[in-house]
Amino acid sequence: MNNLLNDKVILVAGAGGLLGATLVFEILKQGAKVIAADLSINTMRPRLEKLGINVDADEITLIELDVTNEDESVAFFSSVELLHGAVNATYPRNKTYGAHFFDVSLASFNENLALHLGSAFLFTQQCAKYFEKHKHTFSLVNISSVYGVIAPRFEVYKNTKMTMPVEYAAIKSALLHLNKYAVSYINDSRFRINSVSPGGIFDSQPQEFLNSYKQYTNGAGMLNVDDICGTVLYLLSEQSKFVTGQNIIVDDGFSL
Repeated sequence: MNNLLNDKVILVAGAGGLLGATLVFEILKQGAKVIAADLSINTMRPRLEKLGINVDADEITLIELDVTNEDESVAFFSSVELLHGAVNATYPRNKTYGAHFFDVSLASFNENLALHLGSAFLFTQQCAKYFEKHKHTFSLVNISSVYGVIAPRFEVYKNTKMTMPVEYAAIKSALLHLNKYAVSYINDSRFRINSVSPGGIFDSQPQEFLNSYKQYTNGAGMLNVDDICGTVLYLLSEQSKFVTGQNIIVDDGFSL
């Protein structure tokens, strides 16, 4: 049986993160070559090695890429020779990100939108320019969130120091329409952009929060990071070749 991504070259931006590193592992398993990109190779390398990835293998290339830097992003997409798809799993934010609603300053809000949504625009734009230059099939998967689709369930954060950042909701909802804009603008069936919107992903959150969150799901509670990967693989593959401008929610019913 053929792997989903045989002979493809896939860029994973944010490959040193929780989701990004796992995606690199799963994409390699499906027969693709991976360009793993993050701010620091020294930080990314041990994260990938911990998953059992041979980072010196021919199938993987590690690069440093700051997706918020226009010059770096333009230079990368202008120089890359072969690319069939990309996943943007980056999560750029400033030091005051995550404050409660009334504590968020306009300057901080604007900076976080510029960092996260701005870099998503830049990444999407450069993927589109790459396609316009090379004219072969290309699939971009952006990572949105269930909170880009529904209002926050603030009750799950009670008795914790956590909240659902207002910047996050604004960014992740805007990202969904950015996808539609870009594929409509390019208007070519060979160029696709879709989003995956996970529910909560387990990352050692407080037990009280985990218990509260689980009540709104169909029983799974917070998802493991690898629960998200299958949907991303599908969207990168030819199995979804006419799926475009869509958002697939993976949340075990949290948004119902």
